Amino acid sequence: MNPEQWGNFFVLVGGGSAALTGLVFVAITINLRRVAEDATQRYRAINMLTGFTSAFLISALALMGRQTDQTLGIEWLITSVVAGAINSNGYIQAFRLRGSSRYALSLVRIVGGTACYLGQIIGALMLLSGVGSGIYVAAIALIANFIILISGSWLLIVGTLRSPD
Repeated sequence: MNPEQWGNFFVLVGGGSAALTGLVFVAITINLRRVAEDATQRYRAINMLTGFTSAFLISALALMGRQTDQTLGIEWLITSVVAGAINSNGYIQAFRLRGSSRYALSLVRIVGGTACYLGQIIGALMLLSGVGSGIYVAAIALIANFIILISGSWLLIVGTLRSPD
C-alpha cells in the first residue's frame, strides 16, 4: 500500500464513520426506550455502531506510520471478522426474538451486510498474503458496507418513530 495514494481515502472514511457513529449514538439516546424494547431496533443499533466503529478503526490503523500490506491485512482481518460476527449475531438474535420489522430482517439486508464483511475479509487476506490489490477489494467492500450502514441507520431512526400499539 502506498500511503500517499490511500491517505485521503482513509481520512475520508475515518472522519465520515466517526461523524455517523456520533449521529447514530444521538439517535439511539433520544429514542432509548424504544430501541431497548424492540429486538430489531436494539440489534440494528448494535450493528450500526459496530459497523461505523470498525470503519473508523480500520481507517485509523491504516493511517499509522510504517504499515506494511501484511500489517494492514492483519488489522483489517481482525476488525472485519469481529464486526462481521457481531453483525451476523445481531440479525440472528433479532430474528430469534421476533423483532418488529421483517423488512430489516430480510434476506437482502442480511446477505448484503454479510457480503460486505466477507469482501473486507477476502481483501484483508489478500493483503496478508502479499497481494497488494487486496486493498481495492477490501476498500470497495468497506464503501458498500457504508450503504448498508447508512440505510440501516435510517431504518433505526424511522423504526423508533412508529406509534405504540
